[in-house]
Amino acid sequence: MKTPQTENKEKIVPILSHALNSLLEEAATKSITVMEVCGTHTVAIFRHGLKALLPKSFKLVSGPGCPVCVTDQSEIDAAISIAEREDSIVATYGDMLRVPGSWTSLQECRARGRSVKVVTSVTQALDLAEENPDKNVVFLGVGFETTAPATALALIEAKKRKLDNFLVLCMHKTVPLALEALANSEELSLDGFLLPGHVSVIIGLNPYRFIPEKYGKACAIAGFEPFEIMAGLLEIARQVIKGEPTIKSMYPRAVRPEGNKTAQELLDKVFEPCNAYWRGLGEIPLSGYKIRPEFEIHDASLRLNIEKKPSPLPTGCRCGDVLKGLISPIECPLFGRACTPMKPVGPCMVSSEGSCAAQYKYDRKGQL
Repeated sequence: MKTPQTENKEKIVPILSHALNSLLEEAATKSITVMEVCGTHTVAIFRHGLKALLPKSFKLVSGPGCPVCVTDQSEIDAAISIAEREDSIVATYGDMLRVPGSWTSLQECRARGRSVKVVTSVTQALDLAEENPDKNVVFLGVGFETTAPATALALIEAKKRKLDNFLVLCMHKTVPLALEALANSEELSLDGFLLPGHVSVIIGLNPYRFIPEKYGKACAIAGFEPFEIMAGLLEIARQVIKGEPTIKSMYPRAVRPEGNKTAQELLDKVFEPCNAYWRGLGEIPLSGYKIRPEFEIHDASLRLNIEKKPSPLPTGCRCGDVLKGLISPIECPLFGRACTPMKPVGPCMVSSEGSCAAQYKYDRKGQL
């Protein structure tokens, strides 16, 4: 049953849609292209059919907002190589299970009797390490600034509890420098970015300021309700039309300009910046997190001598181009044919936040 508050929110969406249409009509703007860079935004946009409410001259493309999707093939293969070891237990979030590696997946490893455990928090991985002192328990640290603080806290706790068998394969990445790679791309012609709400809760506004100042791209941070997303898109259009690119938070109830200082200090204490490989984007300098020397006893890459080797991508898979916003999911020749949620070829069809999975679930024929 809908509450009056929910009904009021739903009424706002068409009003914002009308305002956006009117704004573009009055400005006689040829076209505006905006990239949303949050997997939760992507899913919400498809679920609520928001693209159908946008003017034809307003193009919305999906970017690298899904943590599992941007995890490089070499990192997937590294995780699988750990799962194949007799001395190790892999602890992972569920979305990573079915991502295909070069030769198998974690799910297939588990079916063959390897120790792969699904956890819902890194705390459960810590408990596994305590319960299995004769095994290395390797937590797969995947995600952006949103989930990295929990991993940092777990590493501090493992050191405190002397759980030397608790290891982290650190694959955490940072969003702003990936956006710089996209803003600077000659392949794309973006006018603005709809910035992620959850990440921004942690990092605040300052890390994004170079986007409007250096590249002249409009930016707005939005929440996840349909009316919040539409308000963010309207703000971006206003900036583009006025020629006044800036960064505006349309999610003030959750995002402070300075971000979450406690979480930031936690990240700085445990991690240091490093170069990172992103699926589709390649190597982006200083866009990843590396475990600091003070905690390196818990670094799986060092302890287990894991080498992340370049790995071939699945034949025909265009997840990389989807993540860069160069094509929509339905433009991939495998979409809905060789690649489905039941039998995915690439990670964009696996993750609940993947663009391909969202398109398949809500708009399989590309009608929106």
